[in-house]
Amino acid sequence: MLRFTEDNRVIDQESYRAILVGLQFSGDIERSMEELRGLAEADNVEVIGEAVQALDKPNTATLIGSGKVVEIAEMAENMEADMVIFNDELSGMQLRNLEDALKVKVIDRTILILDIFASRADSAEGKLQVELAQLQYRMPRLIGFGKSLSRLGGGIGTRGPGEKKLETDRRHVEGRMDDIKGELAHLQVTRKVQRSKREKSDIPVVALVGYTNSGKSALMNKLLELTDKSEKAVREKDMLFATLDTQQRNVKLDSNHEFILIDTVGFVSRLPHGLVEAFKATLEEVKYADLLLHIVDASFEGSSFQIEVTNKVLGEIGAGGKEKIMVFNKMDIADEMQIPQKGEDNIFISAKTGENIDALIDVIKDKVFGSTVKAKLLIPYDRGDISSYLCDKASVEAMDYKENGTEFTLELSEADYRRLKKYEII
Repeated sequence: MLRFTEDNRVIDQESYRAILVGLQFSGDIERSMEELRGLAEADNVEVIGEAVQALDKPNTATLIGSGKVVEIAEMAENMEADMVIFNDELSGMQLRNLEDALKVKVIDRTILILDIFASRADSAEGKLQVELAQLQYRMPRLIGFGKSLSRLGGGIGTRGPGEKKLETDRRHVEGRMDDIKGELAHLQVTRKVQRSKREKSDIPVVALVGYTNSGKSALMNKLLELTDKSEKAVREKDMLFATLDTQQRNVKLDSNHEFILIDTVGFVSRLPHGLVEAFKATLEEVKYADLLLHIVDASFEGSSFQIEVTNKVLGEIGAGGKEKIMVFNKMDIADEMQIPQKGEDNIFISAKTGENIDALIDVIKDKVFGSTVKAKLLIPYDRGDISSYLCDKASVEAMDYKENGTEFTLELSEADYRRLKKYEII
């Protein structure tokens, strides 16, 4: 699946017929294999067969046992498969040995995820991040990729005396990785400047995080729809990794409740380390958010597994201790028997139908803006500074100019209420 041109670009192919192979060391890998099937389908691969082998330790040469290799080779021939996808990461030697034995293209879970990311990244930064992760994966596997590797080509200065192709390839990959890291560092500086401006504006940030295909983009679009900003909708599709590039939208709930909503790349179990590293600059936005909305697919039987994976990735990027709300989505299709018990910080919604979105907005307001108090204040005309402050910071329902001051009917923070309580009209 992952083929490269001379300038290190991915060569696309329309569709593939694949057999999935898993190695079971301990415990059940059914969920992991189910996820692998979803990843394959997300990359336009038709899964026509599946094989799992239980071993105490992996085979150094082929990961799976020699007998299993023969069995899968027969499956591939009889079922006319043109690819075998392994659930475990393969070394360069294993890739080469398996392709020689199976006579079809062999890839692993990591290559599959990288290929999906390569086809979905839209922004310049996203494409650079994916390419860096691809190169980091390929570097220790140069031998295994064989002739599919790009080369620098001939010409003065491109090769030293007696230099082998493998050494040339290594130099080419290392040089390109250095170039990408430089470009990403420049983009990171730009993001820091943007973040600094945002912090000065004092607008809070809410970030959507969660497992891939849990409904983060759908929730963002629902909130934009409710605030009359449907034209700002983001890409939304029922598939793994539909959204890769971080999306930011301004959400104005009312005149005095406004925040920036960030939609991030979804997580998946065993997300390649190189990919997490490459996307750390983008995911860094999560670290600086005031509140995380952890979106969970309530209709998925293994939602607890997805929660665990998300928490693990959040910990890896330094956001494990951020304040968050657990948002169980897809309640319109969820089975009542598998819905977790309702907790204080659990909200149950449907981004598709809009069920309970109002309750979620109320919780966001409470967490981000703090508790508020409804009051009626009479502010003297000689305290125009207070009137201006209230118009700017409080949610004003009505203003009436009286003989001895401006009467405000409003909703303001508890701190402001305590400070201005002497102006309250009883």
